[in-house]
Amino acid sequence: MSAKKISKSLSPTVVQQYPRLEEGQFAGYLDDSKLVQHPEPRQITPKVLKTLILRSIHDAEEKSSRLPFEIPPNLTPDQEGIFYSKEGHNLFTYFHDYPTDPAATAHEYYQKNYRDVGIDLFRNRMLQKGRMNSGWRYQFLAVECASQSGRFRNVSGIGTSKGDFSAIINLAGSPVRPVNLYVSVKNRSDTLGGQDWPNSIVALESYAKSDQNKMGAYCCVFGIAMDRGQRRIPRRRSGEAYSNNTEVWLSDFFWPFFSAYRYEEIMTAVLEALMAVEEDVEVLPTQINVPDKVLDAFGAACREAELTDELGNFTDAFKLVRFFCQITPSQSKKTRKKKE
Repeated sequence: MSAKKISKSLSPTVVQQYPRLEEGQFAGYLDDSKLVQHPEPRQITPKVLKTLILRSIHDAEEKSSRLPFEIPPNLTPDQEGIFYSKEGHNLFTYFHDYPTDPAATAHEYYQKNYRDVGIDLFRNRMLQKGRMNSGWRYQFLAVECASQSGRFRNVSGIGTSKGDFSAIINLAGSPVRPVNLYVSVKNRSDTLGGQDWPNSIVALESYAKSDQNKMGAYCCVFGIAMDRGQRRIPRRRSGEAYSNNTEVWLSDFFWPFFSAYRYEEIMTAVLEALMAVEEDVEVLPTQINVPDKVLDAFGAACREAELTDELGNFTDAFKLVRFFCQITPSQSKKTRKKKE
């Protein structure tokens, strides 16, 4: 359900009565010192952390693999042809759906051959898939750490999104008035564009206000997995906060709060886990040899769409703009999902 639909049925937002810092740089922010702290010694030992990271790596691969594709074993020649044809058409769909912008991309690819364009697209797609995989990995890891840390009364997913979660934490010495944290994990602050922050804040706080199971006050948190820093509050150009109940927790605050580990310790542990499960040296996108059969299928799709000439070159930039701007069945499907 969209944030707009949720917010219409809710009462106006009020400032939540959770403990706040009263002075200094972070006046008005959640006062972490008034909450239950991590157990000592910390409950997530290095051995447990490694297990959680390995689980998160596996779950992220299941959700969104870093590889551009994996060739199934024991394919017959006919099955192999079908497989490569499908991957070539997937690359064509990516070509349509992810231009930098229609005009700039049309200008960039004008007079280029489909093979050069296909190689560029293949590597860009690999980079995008790597970022998506990384995002899921840290979303899963944050939830796992919060669940296993021993600091929180309860940790659970929010709705159908495995990347968002809620965590209930008691006030120090008072289990009667807990604080409900509603957390959305992002890789970096720029994962959300400037125009996306207001809608995302409304959606997260709308969920918090509509949660019938919460007890006590709530605080909405955007956890940033890999940007250094402490905390900030998203504000309009006027300086007014989008919400008095929403904070952005950067990596130097986010990871210690939910795991009792510093950001650098988390990243070092993830590196050790990756090196343990992946014996082969990571290949750079520029080192990837794109299969000829994928490029051939991509070229065939471009010819079918009448985007290339008889030599396979994109000779009409205006035709490319029209191609990028037209709606395809896949995009119509995406639009319907966003509205639901």
